[in-house]
Amino acid sequence: MIDVKEQISSVRRKLGSRTLEAGEARELTISQAYETDLEDLWDVVTSAERIARWFLPVSGELREGGKYQLEGNAGGTVTSCEHPRAYAATWEFGGQISWIEVRLIEEGPDRTRFELTHIAHVDDHWSEYGPAAVGIGWDMGLMGLALHVANPSAPRDNEAVAAWTVSDDGKTFMRLSSDAWADADIADGENPDAARTRSANTYAAYTGS
Repeated sequence: MIDVKEQISSVRRKLGSRTLEAGEARELTISQAYETDLEDLWDVVTSAERIARWFLPVSGELREGGKYQLEGNAGGTVTSCEHPRAYAATWEFGGQISWIEVRLIEEGPDRTRFELTHIAHVDDHWSEYGPAAVGIGWDMGLMGLALHVANPSAPRDNEAVAAWTVSDDGKTFMRLSSDAWADADIADGENPDAARTRSANTYAAYTGS
């Protein structure tokens, strides 16, 4: 699949806070630079056909005001679209609503950074599991994006992905990801012991160990 340590170290992670009408929210930002130009990366992250090759099959209308649904995962509404640099959407899953903001940042003629911020209200789930609860999933998404950019014509093999997830490499990836999100939590001011406990809770939930 991929060198998990190299992939984890290639990703930037940051936490912050935001005040919404309904109260305090936490924002989690994750980003990685890819060796492709701005227009191509925009196509990668907005075309339903290409999203299915690195993330999940998606249906609906991928335009401002359109509704979307990721297979077996979240759905929502595209709330803004600024081709070819940014879009935002609601992220609705399990009766809960949060929000995502995506930005593409040129770092050279053939190098573009994908940056995603996920905003969610603070609740009991956050208190128990912390940022890794969604952070591991986004880390896996950015890994899929890296694999797709490296080999755009390759179809996504869902059986191989599922087998990798429960392999030693997959578990190592999730351990490193959860640890990295704990580091981001501590950098944002969380008590180190609390951050590590929440990271361990998330890793156990993902792996059953």
